[in-house]
Amino acid sequence: MAASPGEQLIYSSGAPTSTPLDLRFLHYNDVYHVDASSAEPVGGLSRFQTVVNYYRNDDRFEGQPDMLTFFSGDAFNPSLESSVTKGSHMVPVLNGIGTDVACVGNHDLDFGVRQFRHLTGQCKFPWLLANVLDPALGPDTALGNAERTIMLTSSNGIKIGVIGLGEREWLDTINSLPPNLIYKSATETARELVPGLRAQGAEMVVAVTHQREPNDNKLAELTGEEGLIDVILGGHDHYYSHNLIKGTHALRSGTDFKQLSYIEARRKTDGSKKWDFEIVRRDIVSSIPRDPQTLELVDKLTRALKSKLEKPIGYTAAPLDARFTTVRTKESNLGNFVCDLMRYYYQADCCIMAAGTIRGDQIYPPGVLRLKDLMDCFPFEDPVVVIKVKGKAIVEALENGVGSYPSLEGRYPQVSNIQIEVDYSRKPGSRVLSTKIGGEPADLEKEYVLATRGYMGRGKDGYTSLLIEEEGGSAIELVSEENGVLISTILRQYFMSLKVLGRWAMWGPSISRQWDAVHQNLQKSHPVHAPLPPGNHIVDVLQRKAKSASGRTTPGGQHPEGAETPLNESDSEFEKDDDDHTAAQSEDPRTTTATSLRTAPTTLVSRRQREQTLARKVMRKWWRLAKIPGTPKVADELGEGEFTINWTKAIAPRLEGRIREVKAAAA
Repeated sequence: MAASPGEQLIYSSGAPTSTPLDLRFLHYNDVYHVDASSAEPVGGLSRFQTVVNYYRNDDRFEGQPDMLTFFSGDAFNPSLESSVTKGSHMVPVLNGIGTDVACVGNHDLDFGVRQFRHLTGQCKFPWLLANVLDPALGPDTALGNAERTIMLTSSNGIKIGVIGLGEREWLDTINSLPPNLIYKSATETARELVPGLRAQGAEMVVAVTHQREPNDNKLAELTGEEGLIDVILGGHDHYYSHNLIKGTHALRSGTDFKQLSYIEARRKTDGSKKWDFEIVRRDIVSSIPRDPQTLELVDKLTRALKSKLEKPIGYTAAPLDARFTTVRTKESNLGNFVCDLMRYYYQADCCIMAAGTIRGDQIYPPGVLRLKDLMDCFPFEDPVVVIKVKGKAIVEALENGVGSYPSLEGRYPQVSNIQIEVDYSRKPGSRVLSTKIGGEPADLEKEYVLATRGYMGRGKDGYTSLLIEEEGGSAIELVSEENGVLISTILRQYFMSLKVLGRWAMWGPSISRQWDAVHQNLQKSHPVHAPLPPGNHIVDVLQRKAKSASGRTTPGGQHPEGAETPLNESDSEFEKDDDDHTAAQSEDPRTTTATSLRTAPTTLVSRRQREQTLARKVMRKWWRLAKIPGTPKVADELGEGEFTINWTKAIAPRLEGRIREVKAAAA
């Protein structure tokens, strides 16, 4: 096969191209962002679709069998987009590509099994996972009701058996899975199920997998001589690779719409019932024109995301201090809250987060928090990772964090379940006078489970003591970047779990168990306030006041919200938008309580959002000009009766003295 511009021939069996072509495949895996990046290959859905359309419809392939398209998992998370949509925006993307079959990836389950089933129910193709069984669903029933195998039939009548396989390692990193899952080895499962596919007439068997390259290679090694699997189309790793092991091809096709594989197969003429393959790698570079229809879809998705970003997600009864002058020089109530949330989410012993993770650079005043606030404050797309390190490495990490004080560098640490005493008059590297983990002095030789950012697990910002083994360090990786969840996603799930009204219909029992445990622990340090009950006198008074020009007076003084439920806060935000993937949901007011409180008109809500933004800017400037000496007052929460929300619980993050500045006694 002659390669056209932009194609790279990865493998050729050397079969003459005059031999009739029997099968055509396209493979891709691990896709997250619909927009192009800046570096080559730029990727992007619209250019990717142009290449897909080329291999499917170009005159060059006229008279050949129709192309079958395989996807090897991870589309619904993680990305900033999925933090907003819970993966729903990827359904029309996967359908539009013309996917014929997919393997379940670990991140496809980040929002719980019920959401996974909700999304896959809208896909026009089956999802496979043969070796992870959920006995609660019935005998031999796969996790999330995925299919175990499927038979595809090419347009020329050739049958292709397909089996989906995953690895054990990523199951241990997902907190929202049902209990009592049964994992069977990929090799054992292939030996059990593939003969049945052959018996049904499969002339070729394809394994779509979501596991690391060594596990795919092991599968090929153990099954190759048995002739069980002809080609393994893998995912989970974010790079391109191809191996031929004992007659079985093991292929993975890059990541993030930046690469794909095009495969042609011909029957061998030696009577062996084997196949000759030619495999082409295609990079999605900027010179590829963008598909107009897909570009329109991307534009609609982007507009829908922008609309959702303005929606209320939670409520804070305490100012959240995200100023650089705070988080990069001292303990912050917001830093405490997020670090605790990271720690409890992964059940770690402790947490260190570089303060540069927090980008808001403002005080978020008491009141409504929009989804946009969360995304602006935590924009980074390196997930939370969990590592095992010795106490010595943690102390070294803390020394690195405080070593740049008083300069406002992002390496300054925000912590959870760690208390340190620091003397900034000493030289960097010797400033931490004492360190406690879990209330006890840090044991330098003891191994602790630490939650942190993937950025720090790569040794960035001087955190070399936390460098994972794969990067040349000594930290043992328990939850990798590939398996981790974004901070913004964790925060959104937390606020969703606090909601009183409009409970998300896809919030299944497994994810409820996870968040019940998080709340039980988190509220020890950061209490939440229950909303006012229906019929409360304050709510009734405020409802009447809302009819005035501003509707902003509360018993506690001037306050930007009032008592109405935020616009569209019933779960139409989460359900109807998920069903309409290409446009923002209309904003209809809903009855919210027995007293018939209703959402405010769109114009009023919009005006209040603008007023709140202005209030934040004024507040930030006032604090700066007033030169308030410390943050404890900034973190003080509202008094009883000063907040009147009736649609969610109000958070109140606190300071706890985790980082104490002291002066060492003179020698």
